[in-house]
Amino acid sequence: MSQTKLHLRDKGPVSSAPGFTFEHYDSIGSTNSYGIELARQGHPGHLWLRAEEQTEGRGRRGRAWTSDRGNLFASVLLRFDKLDETAVQFPFVAALSLADAVEKACGVTHLVELKWPNDLLINGAKISGILLESESHSSYGFYLVCGFGVNVVHHPDLGLYKTTDLRSLGFQCNADLLFLKLAESFEHWLGTWSKPNGFDVVRKAWLERAIGVGEQIRVRLTREEFSGRFVDIDHFGRLILKMDSGETRLVSAGDVFFS
Repeated sequence: MSQTKLHLRDKGPVSSAPGFTFEHYDSIGSTNSYGIELARQGHPGHLWLRAEEQTEGRGRRGRAWTSDRGNLFASVLLRFDKLDETAVQFPFVAALSLADAVEKACGVTHLVELKWPNDLLINGAKISGILLESESHSSYGFYLVCGFGVNVVHHPDLGLYKTTDLRSLGFQCNADLLFLKLAESFEHWLGTWSKPNGFDVVRKAWLERAIGVGEQIRVRLTREEFSGRFVDIDHFGRLILKMDSGETRLVSAGDVFFS
């Protein structure tokens, strides 16, 4: 996807996150896709990409993502010399970063709950989407692009889930403020995760916000749906379910519903 004719609104360091730079566009196909394009060109990373609107926004598993003006659309590009299997822990870093950012931007604590692995809910309704994509390159190492979409002033009807937006809930924050808070909290949780045993801290904080722990839930995979009791998440972020048969089942990816 060519992005050569994009209108750049602003660029420079991120005031709330030292060490990160940003590029802010009026309109873009997809901040994630552009991040991937830059990574393949050898960009060193630690870059935030923002857009006022996306014309080709997408969610997990190729689902469409509504990207109208007023909401937040941002992706962060990271590059690593190498990255091991702990890369699967990153959705939890992203979810905590965004949850903290929403609460700081709204000026309210204990507002956001997390649904495995990285959906943000307020009063049971989804307010955001997080999309992670990664790739290895023989010359440039391993890069990861993490996209954040937040319903600030309006929300789509997704069908599968109840959705809402911050304005409908009575909060007056805007996408500019939310981005600054996101960059700040992301830097914090990235630093925490990067330390020895850092995921222990991330996992504990995520579980403190998680809904459904200890409860019966439904998990929908591409060709299968089943129920079990949500026991925990393991060190790879996998969902640990206790099945009715007494067996334990680990889930790496899927859609979670509450009975």
